[in-house]
Amino acid sequence: MNKLWKFLQYGYLIIAVICLVEGIVRWNEDREKAYLFLGASIFITLVFFFKRHFRKKVEKRNNQNK
Repeated sequence: MNKLWKFLQYGYLIIAVICLVEGIVRWNEDREKAYLFLGASIFITLVFFFKRHFRKKVEKRNNQNK
């Protein structure tokens, strides 16, 4: 299951990149939506790093208990 989570966490980065590109594309058309997409991109990137840190912490704890 941990291997599955390792791959799925990169889905967050893919979504963040999509939001970043969408924000850049919409920059001249609609600034409000562009800010929303750019903010979502930043938030999703932070979620990625938080989940990665938490997963590594749990893996380290599980390896110490074995």
